[in-house]
Amino acid sequence: MKTAVVYYSMSGNTKLIAEKIAGDLNADLIEIFPENSYPDKGFRKYFWGGKSAVMGDKPKLMPYEFSADKYDTIVFGTPVWAATFTPPIRTFIEENKAELSDKDIAVFMCQSGSGADKAISKLIKLLERDTLKAQLILVDPKDKPNSENDSMIKEFCKALG
Repeated sequence: MKTAVVYYSMSGNTKLIAEKIAGDLNADLIEIFPENSYPDKGFRKYFWGGKSAVMGDKPKLMPYEFSADKYDTIVFGTPVWAATFTPPIRTFIEENKAELSDKDIAVFMCQSGSGADKAISKLIKLLERDTLKAQLILVDPKDKPNSENDSMIKEFCKALG
């Protein structure tokens, strides 16, 4: 079977890591987009993104191709917004929840500050699981690349098989 890397990225950090992980795992890459994009600059970016994340919004997504029966492992990638995962990831999980129940799930999160540990806990709760197969937290990997990030990505991929 195969792995899918499902991700949402606003500023490119999550996209960069999703591409690296998909390349290392020979996985399918599925980028999701909300129908109405979030503001990506200034105060509005943090206000609307944070508010939407905290309120548990589930934005309508642009059409995407995903068939859970093709995969045994799903890796979610998301930025951290207000100590939680992004609303597009919430929508994707809600739309595919039944099909995800028997899959191995892993997650990587990109953050600028903190909150990823809380965000992972919230994701685990939404997925109705006790644990994840693997998890990875990176700080601004696109803007602050370093060899430690590369090592952590390799360990994350190794844990996935």
